[in-house]
Amino acid sequence: MTSFLKTLVLGASIALAGAGAHADNAPVRLIIGVPPGGALDNLARSIAEELRGSLKAPVLVESRPGASTRISIEAVKTARPDGHTILIGATPPFVLFPMTYARLNYDVDKDFIPVAHLANVPSVVSTGANQPYKTIPEYVAWVKKNPAQGSVGITNLGGGLHFSLWQLSKAIGVPLAAVSYRGGAPLATDIIGDHVPLGADALASQMELHRSGKLRILGVAGTKRLSWLPDVPTVKEAGYDAFDRANASYAAFVPAGTPKDVVATLEKAFLAAMRSPQVRGQLERIGLDATGLPGAEVTRLMNEDREYWRPIVKASGFKSDE
Repeated sequence: MTSFLKTLVLGASIALAGAGAHADNAPVRLIIGVPPGGALDNLARSIAEELRGSLKAPVLVESRPGASTRISIEAVKTARPDGHTILIGATPPFVLFPMTYARLNYDVDKDFIPVAHLANVPSVVSTGANQPYKTIPEYVAWVKKNPAQGSVGITNLGGGLHFSLWQLSKAIGVPLAAVSYRGGAPLATDIIGDHVPLGADALASQMELHRSGKLRILGVAGTKRLSWLPDVPTVKEAGYDAFDRANASYAAFVPAGTPKDVVATLEKAFLAAMRSPQVRGQLERIGLDATGLPGAEVTRLMNEDREYWRPIVKASGFKSDE
C-alpha cells in the first residue's frame, strides 16, 4: 500500500470511526458539475492524468451536471471525508449562491475545505459577425436607439456575468434583459445566428469562433487585456467598469472533516499538477489561465469577491427561484 493510501485509510478511520476502512484500490474521484466536453471537463481530465502518477492511485473524472452545479456540490458534501472525493468547480456557486438562494443544501464555510486554486476563467462580451456594431461604445449607442432589443445571452442566472450585465444596464440607462442558455455551445449558436444581439460567456467557449470570424468579441472582462486577444480592449477601456470582477475561478474542494494531512497531500499533488507543462499547455489552448495556488488563497479570493458582490447583488434585488 502506498504512503498516500495509508494516510487516506488512517484519515477515514479517524473521521469515520466504525464505518470501515476504504479498500486499498479505491479510486480518487474528481466530481464536476457540467457535462463532458467543456473547459472544466478538459481541466479535470488534464489534472487527473498528473494525479494518477503523483498519488499512485486510480483517478476518475465523474460528471454530475444539473441544478446550476449544485448537484455536484451536494454530492461532494455528503461524501466520506477521506480524500477520495474531490470537487473541481467554479467559485461563483460558493460566493454568489448564498446571496441569491433562499435555501441551499450546503454551507459554504462549514461543509468544504479548499484544496487548491487551479485556474482563472477569462470571460468576454461578444456579438454576431454581421451586427452593425464593432465595439462596446458602438453597441451602447445602438442599444440606446433600439432599447427593445436589449436582450443579452448568458449561460446562467445569478452568476458574475449576470450581475456585471446588471451593472452595465444601470450605467448606460437601458434595460438589458439576461437570457439564460443551457451552455456555451447553444449560446454561441444564437450569437452567430444573430438571434441574440449580445452575449457574455467564458473565452474558452468563443475564442476559436472569434478567430474564424464567426462571431466578434467586443470586449474582455477584468482589468487587463488577454494574451489570447491582445487587440481586443477590456470593457473597462471602453468606459465601463461593470465587468471588472466578472471572471470566475476553478478550484478543488474536499468535504469538511477531511484530515489535515490528507488535505496537505492533495494540495501538494494539485499544485504539482498545475506546474506540469502538459497541463498548462492544454489550458492555454482552450483559453484558461492556469494558476496553481494553495487552498488558503482560494479562501482569501472568495472572501474578497463576497465583499465586492454583496452590495451589488442586494441592490439588484435578484433572487434565484430554482
